[in-house]
Amino acid sequence: MAKPYPAITPETAFFWTGGAQGRLRFQRCTACRTYVHPPQPRCTACLGETLEIVDVSGRATVATHTVNMHPWHPDFPPPYVIAIVEIEEAPYVRLTTRIIDCDPAEVTFGLPVRVVFEQQGPAYLPLFAPVRP
Repeated sequence: MAKPYPAITPETAFFWTGGAQGRLRFQRCTACRTYVHPPQPRCTACLGETLEIVDVSGRATVATHTVNMHPWHPDFPPPYVIAIVEIEEAPYVRLTTRIIDCDPAEVTFGLPVRVVFEQQGPAYLPLFAPVRP
């Protein structure tokens, strides 16, 4: 069984395929500079209609997390960490993701993480790993 992946539409392709070049991308309003996620046709802050696609650093902070212990899908054996991370450039932009490359017990509130992309089908999923000194 293949791992599931998100539907890629013309409106979301920049987000789901940016990982092929190692880039985490979001929309940003050209008028008020607010980052917009998930992708929208207009700015959620000023209702401006001119949104640009910009790369961000890929750095984030764990806002909250849980450790899944149930085998919901054969390609995702437990335990694994499901987290909400806040993007460094815009902490109000949050992604639900998995934390990888560490013991689940290492994940804490405020943990600095960096994006790591995992290809699933045509999509590059933004997962996050702890920043190591």
